[in-house]
Amino acid sequence: MSKLRTRHIYTSESVSEGHPDKICDQISDAILDACLEKDKNSHVGCETAVGPNLVVNLGEISCKKWNEINSGVIAREVVKDIGYDNPSEGFSWDTFNYISAIHRQSENINQGVDRGTPEKQGAGDQGMMFGYASNATPQMMPAPIIYAHSLLEKLTEVRKRKAIEYLRPDSKAQVSVLHEDGKAVKITTVVISHQTHDVPLKRIRKDLIEVAHQVLDKTGMLSNQTDFFINPTGKFVIGGPCGDSGVTGRKIIVDSYGGVGSHGGGAFSGKDPSKVDRSAAYYARYAAKNIVAAKLAEKCEIQIAYAIGIARPLSINISTYGTGVIPDNKIEKILTESKIFDFRPAMMIKELGLTTPQGWSYRNSCIYGHFGRKGFPWEKTDKVEALREAAGLK
Repeated sequence: MSKLRTRHIYTSESVSEGHPDKICDQISDAILDACLEKDKNSHVGCETAVGPNLVVNLGEISCKKWNEINSGVIAREVVKDIGYDNPSEGFSWDTFNYISAIHRQSENINQGVDRGTPEKQGAGDQGMMFGYASNATPQMMPAPIIYAHSLLEKLTEVRKRKAIEYLRPDSKAQVSVLHEDGKAVKITTVVISHQTHDVPLKRIRKDLIEVAHQVLDKTGMLSNQTDFFINPTGKFVIGGPCGDSGVTGRKIIVDSYGGVGSHGGGAFSGKDPSKVDRSAAYYARYAAKNIVAAKLAEKCEIQIAYAIGIARPLSINISTYGTGVIPDNKIEKILTESKIFDFRPAMMIKELGLTTPQGWSYRNSCIYGHFGRKGFPWEKTDKVEALREAAGLK
């Protein structure tokens, strides 16, 4: 019998759609959706900030029909849909003050992006982006972040259908998972902090632990040793933008892989796909997921680097953490020299349909993780056969 080599606990966090930063991400992305619906060539860099009774939009937008878009109405619709509907709490969709300081995109940036032909379209910014996938879960994502997202999705569903009538929109979840030899084997700790009306903590803890069991029992990883911490401060009544301010793009680890792998530092929300912070991160996930689905590796991380205004990536780096069935440099060669993937901005945008979303929206992409969820084009695994053939594994 082989001896156990490694044993560690890894923790990831998620936040709900009512978290102040996520309110901002959704408003920014809802404005992006509206711009792309009017003009698929819109250039959008839209930021949102929220505080008590206040929503502010700023940034740069170039959209041919911008005069037909009311960003204030969009912001109120998003906040209403999330569930902030009580003015007495200090933040409600129908009473908050709204300020817009949106202006046109800088021509200095635009001249580097628009190059006449799509093939020559330059990257909308410099920087490095990462994509990651593993066979740890059916979603090809790390287990801790998938479980944390799943908890909050369920709690949001419970709140919106009023099955637990005292829940309010702001919440966080954190899940710690024991791994042995790199494999998830047991959930050790679950933390949920959920905004509520002022009801007894004992009731809140009982109800939320029941919901957690509904979600996590099916993983087979809960045990009688799993610790649950529910509203550990004792009371969470003041929440949302009255409990803390919010800003677009401040939850980049929640948005990606829960801290597993690397992150280039760029946020996604409020950015049109000419910004490679977003499109290249999506495309890198697409490539990494197909590599794992093709069984070229058990896990894969891809780094891509760009210069603003330049179409082709400056570098592409592959790491399979020693799990590849062929050398990493051979996988890298497949990505850079075959025609299976094309990392030029216009080609990524075209292949994934990033300027013409069909059946999905950017606003919906930014809640409960951009990755590991059905319905988004970067989650397809349609390159498996081509990759296996290129790797000589047919």
